[in-house]
Amino acid sequence: MKRDDPAMRPRPDLTLEAGHGRVAGVDEAGRGPLAGPVVAAAVVFLRAPPAALAALIDDSKRLAAARREAAFAAIRAAAGDGVLDLAVGAASAAEIGRLNILVATHVAMARAVARLRALPDLALVDGNRAPPLPCAVRCVVGGDALSLSIAAASILAKVVRDRAMARLDPRWPGYGFARHAGYPTAAHREALARLGPSPHHRRGFGPVDRLL
Repeated sequence: MKRDDPAMRPRPDLTLEAGHGRVAGVDEAGRGPLAGPVVAAAVVFLRAPPAALAALIDDSKRLAAARREAAFAAIRAAAGDGVLDLAVGAASAAEIGRLNILVATHVAMARAVARLRALPDLALVDGNRAPPLPCAVRCVVGGDALSLSIAAASILAKVVRDRAMARLDPRWPGYGFARHAGYPTAAHREALARLGPSPHHRRGFGPVDRLL
């Protein structure tokens, strides 16, 4: 079976969202890379999603790229149909260097939540560190396997960030941003050693700081 075969995946459900009013799932992409922004997304289901949409949604890390793109398109279409509300926020490489990656991730999450059409009553945040948000927060470890809204947010954040890194690739040739999205692959480390850090590399990360 393929890695993203539905039979192999846990099904996120709506149990965590039930009974709490307007609930946003919040997740991020890009804490580990040496370059580029960290991106967060927030998703609020305004009504029960169609079965076809729910079947596409899972933790973005478990989905092959083609299926992740299909899920991204379906989530965006569902927003247009009034099934859900969504928003994306980011913190730049410069902010990461100034604040540190955890604080910058929380800034990106706060920006995403603030851009929703209405503030949620509760934010379900993937992980174990609560960001300062203008609503109640509940941390959910492994939340992208437990909450449909967190899983949808993980897909949005991942695709938006990957596309941002792909746009950087022709502007900063040689680093391979479109291939590795800034993650510390062997090819990226070699390019970094050969070319030195770009303005989009993160200060405060050891492999970057050693070359400054």
